[in-house]
Amino acid sequence: MMRAAGALALAAAVSAPGAQAQTLLDRCVAQTCKARLTPDQLLGEVQALIAAKRFDEARPMLAALQQLPDRRFETRYLTGMLAAETGDHATAIAQYQAILADDPGQTRVRLELGKAMLLSGRPQSADRQFAIAQQDADLPPDVARTIRTVRDVIRSQRAWSFDFSAGIAPDTNINNATSADQITVDFGGIPIPLELDDAARARSGTGLTATASAGLRLPIAKATTMLVDLDATGTNYDGADYDDYQLQAAAGPEVRLSPKSSVSVQAVGAQRWFGGDVVSRQFGTRIGMQHGIGTRGRLGIQLDVRRTDALFDDGYDGTQAGLFATYERAVAPTLVASAGLFGRRDWLDQPAYSSKEGGFTLGLGGAMPLGINFGLSGTVSRAIYDAPIALFSPKPRKDWRYVARATFGNSKIRVLGFSPQIGWTYTRAESSIGFFDATRSRFTFQLARYF
Repeated sequence: MMRAAGALALAAAVSAPGAQAQTLLDRCVAQTCKARLTPDQLLGEVQALIAAKRFDEARPMLAALQQLPDRRFETRYLTGMLAAETGDHATAIAQYQAILADDPGQTRVRLELGKAMLLSGRPQSADRQFAIAQQDADLPPDVARTIRTVRDVIRSQRAWSFDFSAGIAPDTNINNATSADQITVDFGGIPIPLELDDAARARSGTGLTATASAGLRLPIAKATTMLVDLDATGTNYDGADYDDYQLQAAAGPEVRLSPKSSVSVQAVGAQRWFGGDVVSRQFGTRIGMQHGIGTRGRLGIQLDVRRTDALFDDGYDGTQAGLFATYERAVAPTLVASAGLFGRRDWLDQPAYSSKEGGFTLGLGGAMPLGINFGLSGTVSRAIYDAPIALFSPKPRKDWRYVARATFGNSKIRVLGFSPQIGWTYTRAESSIGFFDATRSRFTFQLARYF
């Protein structure tokens, strides 16, 4: 019922008023009727027949329209409209997605795609499309209000999401080792240079990688929803020495304070395996706040506090706390820019491992013509440790850290619903202690699908 009501509301909001035009068939009174139509006239005939729900009569004219290469957009759109009107939502979705792959700025098409997804039982996917369409500053006020109402209804209902990707990952530093060939140790105030053997240096390799993310929203009271999130990622290399797997689960309520603001509190648990062994477990709390600013901006603040049990070294046991603030703004209907600040504090059992870190991040992402979607981001941070490591220096360690990420995908290419995606992550640590200098470059070539 919710799906049908929401779709009908959207249909009413985006449809133009006015009487239906008389078609050529209505004007044809002879038993045999012939006419020579221009492309624009043929297009008008198909539109009028679909509006009048005379689908059988529209199909042969739509087939004729498909023979005109310069009318590809109109043909796809009307094919999608005809399919949607006859209940073939899968075909409608495919046609609308093909249009948006070439021109992601077609807001009307995106609304029709969201409506078709809603009617086909995919509310989370529909909500993504409505969220993008909502960024269009040229939306008529009544359409914008209807989108907000439909999105509120979607969020108030039981909904789930699931994203999955898998592929290969060439990596220049699978053991996350130092980039130095030699180090200097402090022996009674005397610096002694030492050569590192091959086992202590960075090792490259290519692994099989996969990520999965699932979410569930369960309404439990008015304006209150239970959030359940599960994230898993892993990379398998030849042999088990550097296999890396991580699993995280979070659950807790989200309360909507207003149409634009919400607060959530979740219990969080995480575990990591490396080299075939469990290396750490974490338990804690995550508190988040989101607030919409105007029609295009959103501010998010998150506090994450966890207790870490490090099974590989008791010195890394302790408490970690991080505060993150991010502002996102749609600079175009399909392009989002973001900026964030963060601070983190580690209180660990070994003071030399305890640290404080602060930094900022910038990002840009969205969809482009030809089906290309992308994401670019960069992070710079400064970390200062509480106490020195006597083996290396009488002074506490200080690091500069740099991270750059880029992802590119193509939604026009689909294999069983999966699309190709290429990612690159570069990390660089410049430390006051040479042993902790490290450089890592990791590529991923994946097939991804968002359910």
